[in-house]
Amino acid sequence: MSRLRSKQLHCDSILLVTTVVLVLIGLVMVFSSSGVYAMEKYNDAYYFLKRQVVWVFLGTVVMLLAREMDYRGLEKHTYYVMGITFLMLVAVMVPGLGKEVGGARRWLMLGGFTFQPSELAKFALILFIAKSLVKRSDQLKNFAYGYLPKLIVLGFFFVPILYQPDFGTATIICFVTFAMLMIAGLRSKFLIYSILVVVPLFVLAVMNAEYRIRRIVAFLNPWEHESNSGFQVVQSFYAFGRGGIFGSGIGSSSQKLFYLPEAHTDFIFSVIGEELGFVGALIIISLFSILIWRGFIIAYHAKDSFGTHVAIGLTLLIGIQAFMNMGVTVGLLPTKGLTLPFVSMGGSSLVVLMFSIGVLLNISGKLIQN
Repeated sequence: MSRLRSKQLHCDSILLVTTVVLVLIGLVMVFSSSGVYAMEKYNDAYYFLKRQVVWVFLGTVVMLLAREMDYRGLEKHTYYVMGITFLMLVAVMVPGLGKEVGGARRWLMLGGFTFQPSELAKFALILFIAKSLVKRSDQLKNFAYGYLPKLIVLGFFFVPILYQPDFGTATIICFVTFAMLMIAGLRSKFLIYSILVVVPLFVLAVMNAEYRIRRIVAFLNPWEHESNSGFQVVQSFYAFGRGGIFGSGIGSSSQKLFYLPEAHTDFIFSVIGEELGFVGALIIISLFSILIWRGFIIAYHAKDSFGTHVAIGLTLLIGIQAFMNMGVTVGLLPTKGLTLPFVSMGGSSLVVLMFSIGVLLNISGKLIQN
């Protein structure tokens, strides 16, 4: 028995330790990037840090619970999770229930805290895709019975999320869904047909919102729009440039002093690049690479199809979101408003992602026990 436990601990420790390190780095950087702003706005330099500590505690609790439960029970309750998530997405639009910030309705008021249902939607959709692939994997090459139903369900989540508007999350759930289906054996022609349909819809969604047009224009030439739509990205460039190889030191960022908007959320990677330099940024990228590697190892060795597909989906979610966040800060992608997993200030994202890590640990644990 002791030998079994030792193997199980060794199997889980790589993923667990990587996650813990990312979360701890996140706590340090949230305080470093938000202290001045919090003091100015709330007269409390620790305001955001204290809230993030609460979310880390809640995230740790749900991660441990997910680690101890039987992940196969999620397959039985997939439709309940989807239904609750969809109702929450609709409730966000109801005045008095949803909270509007910066022109976007993405949050539900829960006591003194807010929760973002679109974060739960990512997890719920992964469960659905995994469950459907287990039941009808042989029909995936059939458009009407195997592929179209999944697109319809994706649409039920995509539309309300886009309406909030939350274009970044809407993009992520599309990428994760198509990636899961491709790995499961989706016909390439179905993917091509989907691209031919999605690209015009994507262009239409961008053209329908002036702020999205400005973001695309700023992405193409941020320096030309440095004083308006390209301001965030240009300030991010300055942060990385000032950081150099080894950084200016923790707490020494100048860009966070009201130059770089959302320094503790969407652009926290820029502050890391400034204070910890290229070396610090490389460490963050390496940690995510280890996490992704570990997730795919768990998926590859899972003893049942549901565990494999869930592990693939959750790993893709973390990897794609991390890439998109970091890609925005270095100018590879247009600004989208996404957090850096486990690092940025953001309670809903942190709790859902830590629960996801718990599920991955659970799948890994079941593998060793089997």
